[in-house]
Amino acid sequence: MSDTSFFTYHDSTAAPGFMRSPGPSAIARPRWLVAGIGWDGATTNRPGARFGPGAIRRASQMLCDGTHPLWGVSPLGEIADIGDLPLPNASLTGMRAALAPLADALIAQHHMVWLGGDHSITLPLLQAYHRHYRRPLAVVHFDAHCDTWTDHGGNEPSGHGTWVHEAVRDGIVDPTLFVQLGIRSPAAPATSNYIADRGGMIFTSRDLRGRESAEGLGPIVRRIRERLATAPASPLYLTLDIDCLDPAFAPGTGTPEPGGLSSNQVLTLLEELHDLPWIGMDLCEVAPPYDHAQLTSNAAAYFAWTYLCGQMAAQR
Repeated sequence: MSDTSFFTYHDSTAAPGFMRSPGPSAIARPRWLVAGIGWDGATTNRPGARFGPGAIRRASQMLCDGTHPLWGVSPLGEIADIGDLPLPNASLTGMRAALAPLADALIAQHHMVWLGGDHSITLPLLQAYHRHYRRPLAVVHFDAHCDTWTDHGGNEPSGHGTWVHEAVRDGIVDPTLFVQLGIRSPAAPATSNYIADRGGMIFTSRDLRGRESAEGLGPIVRRIRERLATAPASPLYLTLDIDCLDPAFAPGTGTPEPGGLSSNQVLTLLEELHDLPWIGMDLCEVAPPYDHAQLTSNAAAYFAWTYLCGQMAAQR
């Protein structure tokens, strides 16, 4: 997995990884492992998310000693970065086929943080977790888009806007344990309500307007916790599309949608849900060519760091 010959731009941990962490060989038993999936061949608007992992890593180097101000913990010394996985860039099918054995091997040994890449990477990751746990997953999904389309405009049967529909259709996830946060993009009712119509939960960006603090978001957090508590043994996965944020906070993304969440809202939700039994997370759709002053990559690095620190705090 150290061979990065597929892409000349792939990041190697010969240079500092996430938060300047080393490669896995430098830490005997890292509690968490970061891997990049630099793929954006399924984008339907602006490409560039293939450069997301590198931008997030560079932004994360400004997190100093990594000590979280809320929990007083730092993941440094217990996190390693394997760099970007060597994957083909010519076809979505080829990428997913190449990713599957790599993901299987990593999931079997590590609690993973995956840096995308466009959101089409999430389907093969969920498939790998489903193979590992042998049961449907629970998912918390931050996004501007519901990603429940059955195809991309009749032209492509699978991509970054279809993975939720495919995961539900194939029994990889339990739709009643699927929570969507920040949804606001245009979509026909059958598409936008797909998860809710199957028993899941959707909190649109409008539902979250005016709620930013722990107190303000408390009713939402309680409802999420109550729903996930109905099946406590279900593996719980987090997928965070950076375009859940308003473009004012994240201009560097392929499909920006006005009226989104603030960085504070996402951080509050991550903090208030930190002690749930997460099995891993991915962070997608950071597209550096459209970023300004590293606003998007800084937010992404902060979210991944908050997840890691929340895991440490929950396990103390």
